[in-house]
Amino acid sequence: MSTEKTLPAVTLRLMTEAEFGPWREISLIDYTASLASANGLDAKAASDMAGGHYDRLLPDGVSTTEHLLWFALDEGEPVGSLWIHVKNGKSAFIYMLLVDADQRGRGYGRAIMLAAEDECRARDLDRLELNVFGQNRTAINLYDSLGYEVTTQQMRKLL
Repeated sequence: MSTEKTLPAVTLRLMTEAEFGPWREISLIDYTASLASANGLDAKAASDMAGGHYDRLLPDGVSTTEHLLWFALDEGEPVGSLWIHVKNGKSAFIYMLLVDADQRGRGYGRAIMLAAEDECRARDLDRLELNVFGQNRTAINLYDSLGYEVTTQQMRKLL
């Protein structure tokens, strides 16, 4: 008898222009908190930095060239979102994987990552990369368990 948990059946659906604004606001909350924690920033500075990153990276919202924004669905209901940048037509970089707060701990992060890998393979991309904040042990453990390898490491010591 297997003790492995069955993953939810997640599908990815491209985000519409009308959905972009609300998604941006929600995902910025998570990103801002991570930036503040990782960089020792106050809420205003972290919010300004996060908003600037989004403005620079997604100037045309869902229509921004080489950026793919999806909602992750389980039986048609949203459980999270995924933002990938296709680089040079060969590789992809995950900017944001977000599992809705009320859906965390149910295997959706893993299911979304596996769906992302399938999408990248279908687009003939040869690798999927990401950055993860050092304090996000849950995400680090997930990526380790999926076979992602550390390619660079930045460290800091507060004095």
